[in-house]
Amino acid sequence: MATIEECRTALDRLSDNMASAEGDVRTAAALDRSLSCRITDLDITFVGRLKGGRIEVLDTLLGPPPERAQIRLTMNGDDLVSMVNGELNFAKAWGSGRVKLEAGLRDLFRLRTLL
Repeated sequence: MATIEECRTALDRLSDNMASAEGDVRTAAALDRSLSCRITDLDITFVGRLKGGRIEVLDTLLGPPPERAQIRLTMNGDDLVSMVNGELNFAKAWGSGRVKLEAGLRDLFRLRTLL
């Protein structure tokens, strides 16, 4: 089971990957939205913003977030680490229900380029 530190490192690595992306991926990452990433097996939520092509984690909370973010990810810690490491395909994990992504329809269309 991935630790809180490993999950935070994975989010930082994902942020670095998005910031260094080019073309359509960079355009899709240029949203300015509130963001939460719920790690179910650790019962924690990272909350922050997707801004300027980066993920800014502002806090780590025990349990679910008190407010609903504009973009919400839910998964277990091992799946987060595996996705960022390129070992788990997001589309397959999302299609099978292992990973949940919730956002407005317009944001979902933009984010599909990232995923």
